[in-house]
Amino acid sequence: MQAKNDPPTTGRRLTDGAAMPVLVDLCSTGNALRVLIPLNLGAVLCAFLDAGSLRDQALFLLHLLVVIEPLALLSVLVLCAFRSRINGLPIQMQWVFSLGLPVSIAIPILSLDLWLNGSSQSVLQFMLTLSSRLLAVGIVTWATVRVLQLRAIALAPSFSEARLQALQARIRPHFLFNSLNNVLGLIRTEPRRAEFMLENLADLFRVLMRDTRDLVAIEEEVVTCQQYLSIEADRLGDRLRVQWDLDSMVPDALIPSLLLQPLLENAIHHGIEPGIEPGLIRIVISQQAEQVHVEIENTLVAGATARPGNQMGLSNVRERLTLLYDTAVRFEAGPEGKMFRVAFDFPYKKERRRYVRRTFNPDH
Repeated sequence: MQAKNDPPTTGRRLTDGAAMPVLVDLCSTGNALRVLIPLNLGAVLCAFLDAGSLRDQALFLLHLLVVIEPLALLSVLVLCAFRSRINGLPIQMQWVFSLGLPVSIAIPILSLDLWLNGSSQSVLQFMLTLSSRLLAVGIVTWATVRVLQLRAIALAPSFSEARLQALQARIRPHFLFNSLNNVLGLIRTEPRRAEFMLENLADLFRVLMRDTRDLVAIEEEVVTCQQYLSIEADRLGDRLRVQWDLDSMVPDALIPSLLLQPLLENAIHHGIEPGIEPGLIRIVISQQAEQVHVEIENTLVAGATARPGNQMGLSNVRERLTLLYDTAVRFEAGPEGKMFRVAFDFPYKKERRRYVRRTFNPDH
């Protein structure tokens, strides 16, 4: 029984001391394939090692697949459906359900297979054979769950490292200093504009202190980016032109917090600052079926020397998306004519909670 002052077993992050859950997200296509592909390869290997003719091996493989496929698919679907409830239990109970559900699913499937292919067996032989096969199912399930869990643990340091790198690259010190210098220059001549710039800077840094693993409404992310671009516009003047295309954006779609701002910073640092002519940044956000589509384009400066760090910024964003969405994300980046284009898609998830809508008025 949980004591009154004990920390809750659910709702805590790994970085807050929560134990690594037993089950990974089997609703993810990548993790589902990591379960199904090795099982099918194992069936092929067993059939290949079976003594007999090629025809006998093919029939044995077919028999194995008829049993393994429904068992594996049903287990993945059931564990996917109940993962959130299972991972909210104590660790011991998580293992009980993680192993017990596939074994329970295997009982009718293996019993039917034995009944159809071993009718001459006695009841005792039937029970012994069924028990041994259920034990094999339990061992394979344990090994699969454990391998996926160890993979998640191995990726955890990469997640933290990517998060730290993103934080370091997100707001460069000279951006802060330049913004403050601009404010100092405006205090006497345009105090209202200086006050507005400080308010934007304070709001931006408040958002930057948020945990970057949080998912926020894309509308809120857009406001943060607009505040950031407003600060840069005060610094760069007419050299920065921004074009937003949000007609097809679903405002309550969830997006990883501070995913767009580092890309906009890259666009300014590598595409606008090196040139003396006005440059354009174009942002397109739309929903396409069950995917959120984002494009960010910026002017390429002819003959400008490439600045270091661009690929690091892009790789940080790509790694965050991959860690969050696995194989369900598409990311591409590269020059297209006179523009540098970053485009990516990730699964559409709807904001279900109520949140305070943030707005941005550049003429405030």
